[in-house]
Amino acid sequence: MLKPSLQLKLGQTLTMTPQLQQAIRLLQLPVLDLNAQIQEALEENIMLEMEDLPDVPSTSADTTAEVETIKADELWEARSNERIQDGGWNGEGRPVGEFADESGQSLREHLLWQLEMEHFTPREVVIGEAIVDSINDDGYLKASIEDILASLDEEPAATEREVEKTLVKIQRLDPMGVGARDLSECIVLQLSQLDWNTPGLQLAIEIAGAHLDLVATRDYGELRRSLRTSEDDLHAALALIRGCNPRPGNAVSPAAAEYVIPDVFVRKIDDHWQVEISPTGVPRLSVNQAYAKLLRGSGEHAVLKSQLQEARWLVRSLEIRNETLLKVATSIVTRQTEFLDHGDEAMRPMVLRDIADEIGMHESTISRVTTNKYMHTPRGVFEFKYFFSSHLSSDSGEDQSSTSVRAKIRKLIGGENPAKPLSDSKITNLLKEEGISVARRTVAKYREAMNIPSSSERRIREAR
Repeated sequence: MLKPSLQLKLGQTLTMTPQLQQAIRLLQLPVLDLNAQIQEALEENIMLEMEDLPDVPSTSADTTAEVETIKADELWEARSNERIQDGGWNGEGRPVGEFADESGQSLREHLLWQLEMEHFTPREVVIGEAIVDSINDDGYLKASIEDILASLDEEPAATEREVEKTLVKIQRLDPMGVGARDLSECIVLQLSQLDWNTPGLQLAIEIAGAHLDLVATRDYGELRRSLRTSEDDLHAALALIRGCNPRPGNAVSPAAAEYVIPDVFVRKIDDHWQVEISPTGVPRLSVNQAYAKLLRGSGEHAVLKSQLQEARWLVRSLEIRNETLLKVATSIVTRQTEFLDHGDEAMRPMVLRDIADEIGMHESTISRVTTNKYMHTPRGVFEFKYFFSSHLSSDSGEDQSSTSVRAKIRKLIGGENPAKPLSDSKITNLLKEEGISVARRTVAKYREAMNIPSSSERRIREAR
């Protein structure tokens, strides 16, 4: 007969607390989905409250272009969060009444067509074509007047005044706001085409010209103090500003515009790359201390106490999410400074384990963090996953990333003689001369992934 007995055993188990479960779940949500969850929590939990958004970080003069992009994103975010209905937006990034062109025509083609249709002299058309070639898909002019002058070989030589005069005419074309050099000018151009008797228009132009930072951070009290205006007048002016399109080129672009909100911003300040959590991507939450104080020491109100605990968990989970994002993004940037400085060819090989080992987290956690999370850099907005690529050996002993090798293949093909395009074998040999060992089938795989035709197809295309 068996006798009952007691035994002691030592072991380790991992218990997933509700807070940890929530932190992991929130970690893998993209910004838009996370915002929806936060909005739902704010509506259901009386113990939660939203904090004011922080000011936009100041930057040096050489990051002006980045600031303009950030302002545009923040203006879009502020408009979406407030759900302004009188601004005339249709929810797809375009004012009501302005529809995306469905003819397949690009913004450049659309503007060149207008150069032919509008009252431009033959000389203005030539200058205008140079200006249009410098306008990006968002509708912004990205070249200086001096650069445009340098690209022209007209006789007699074009003057700065002629270029500026032609630019003014282009800025009156469709879509409104095209040809602007920054966000402020873009909005002023759109406002200037409204009826001058429109209520709030003069104030809106003044705000767009000098106070967009305050609009982006919704610091309306400071706006009213700076402009010495009433709340009603300010409301009318802001409604006009929100009725403007921060990316006018998207109204013509043949591809449907897709918006992502960066989770982090990367800037070079004093020769050092710095990473910051987006000030507007996810609203900051806190526990309502007034309500929490009322519950202290009370044995009643079980439902409210439960909500208080849930509120504290959510606030801490969001803090964990931001801390983890910042750790991972900082580690990525530290490893990929050469890419940020020089582009794709300088991308270092990097796998999930590299980041996991560095910051002391599991690879699965790094995988969650890098999915549907975006980094805003001077080179563009990239998903975190973009920075990860496999290792390829080189004769120098320093591994090359597959991203770097793809960029080198693209560069070689871009500089080839069109009459004698490079075969995959020739590209393999050229890479070998640079010390990069890669198989011909790998070159073919990379070329096909970049949608580049084979050498025979490129030769036939050139012959046509």
